Amino acid sequence: MSHDERAQAMTKDEIVSLLVTHEQLAQQRDDLKRQLDWLKQQLFGSKSERRFVDPDGRQLTLGENPDSSTSAEESTTTVAAHSRRKHPPQEQAQADALRFDPSVPVEEVRLSHPALDEEHEVIGEKISYRLAQRPAAYVVLKYIRPVIKKKSDGALVCPSVPAAVLGKSLADVSLLASMVIDKFLFHLPLYRQHQRMEAAGIHLARSTLTGLIHRTGDLLEPIYLALLASILRSLVIAMDETPIKAGVQSQGKMKTGYFWPIYGDRAEIVFPFAPTRAASFVTETLQGFGGVLLTDGYVAYERYAAQVNSVVHAQCWSHTRRQFLQAEQIEPELTAKALELIGRMYATEARLRSKLTDETKSLELRAVECRPIVDEFFEWLKDTLQQRVLLPRNPFTEAAHYALSRERGLRVFLEHPGVPMDTNHLERQIRPIAIGRKNWMFCWTEIGARYVGIFQSLLASCRLQGVDPYSYLVDVLQRVESHPMSQVELLTPRLWKKNFADNPLRSAIDKRFVNASA
Repeated sequence: MSHDERAQAMTKDEIVSLLVTHEQLAQQRDDLKRQLDWLKQQLFGSKSERRFVDPDGRQLTLGENPDSSTSAEESTTTVAAHSRRKHPPQEQAQADALRFDPSVPVEEVRLSHPALDEEHEVIGEKISYRLAQRPAAYVVLKYIRPVIKKKSDGALVCPSVPAAVLGKSLADVSLLASMVIDKFLFHLPLYRQHQRMEAAGIHLARSTLTGLIHRTGDLLEPIYLALLASILRSLVIAMDETPIKAGVQSQGKMKTGYFWPIYGDRAEIVFPFAPTRAASFVTETLQGFGGVLLTDGYVAYERYAAQVNSVVHAQCWSHTRRQFLQAEQIEPELTAKALELIGRMYATEARLRSKLTDETKSLELRAVECRPIVDEFFEWLKDTLQQRVLLPRNPFTEAAHYALSRERGLRVFLEHPGVPMDTNHLERQIRPIAIGRKNWMFCWTEIGARYVGIFQSLLASCRLQGVDPYSYLVDVLQRVESHPMSQVELLTPRLWKKNFADNPLRSAIDKRFVNASA
């Protein structure tokens, strides 16, 4: 039987079945292509979300060549004359090339000159700078205390050793602060710090270092709780979640826990830890909060906001935009239109933010300039879904439904002047967690993950407040024992900067350096 005869012999049901199978295979092919494109982007693509669009269409992208019809003469241009700056003296040029703060110690190395005779004399000096480093500059403080005997009754008197932060611990406060900064700011795991100590001639057990970190975290936990309470008093907070391997589930397998970073409207952030991604954690952590909650599209936040009348739920435009980016390969024209409208919103918002500081006036201008673009965006999405025949599994269809189902939350920034359009400011603070995961990989216990959240909360808040984390930790660790518990909030980075930053407590090794420099 020929091909035509077989086609004529097929029943209507068989033809429909083949068409359905063809459609399913085509959909599966598109899904696999999207997954492959996503994998290529993760491995080889740029992680930046910046998208340059040249309005004139004349900007070349990397790898493009100019039009062959353009001659060399036509592409030349005349460069205006300019004056060249005068080169500074050699020593000043070297000092400018090696930029450093006055706090950096400078050791002089004076070079000898040949013996002078009657025909030579020293008329000046030339200075050159080089940056040097001492490997693992650990210092052992040796306290020498005089023992005094009273002659009348033979009683002995000896001054006591300065109190240590951790009781009778062998660690100075400078070591505790440096260990915390090395691990959580510069992502140097404790086992590497232990190796560095061994290379420097310091012999301690690795369990000792772990114990020092845990005991330091216990001292700082009240400050972390005060920081969380301060953030929950904000009018606008942003919240997200990021995974972390914490706790042994079985041999060779770790449990997956989550940090739930919360960013307040006074440049403060905390990283609470939870063993699950359950919505109940949001309710427990945000208890007492009343304001605007800005998040991504995770349904747990929406359910929480629906249960609490005092909370307004705002949605992130950046996450909405990423949904459309996934449809760029399948529906390039529709995706380009969606990204163009969202780009106009961001450009308008940036222009308003740069010119205005008054929130009332900013809200009025948002209503005049931003609201029409938002209305146009959602109306265009609705019309597109009605007029175009798009499959439910089409990436653009999914992105459009994602945006339309969250329209109410995406419009909140038009009604509240202090609400940003996205959670990018929060995601930038999550980067240290992501970088840390690639270095220390996981936390052996959930308690260890909770300590990671405590340290990251204080260090990230120091960075946001422009506070030196080393000076902060050295001061706070010494101050926490005698500081009133009722005023523990004063030790959070934002208030510490106002009350104690001008005259912080220093460690013994820092005092020696200050005295030597003076």
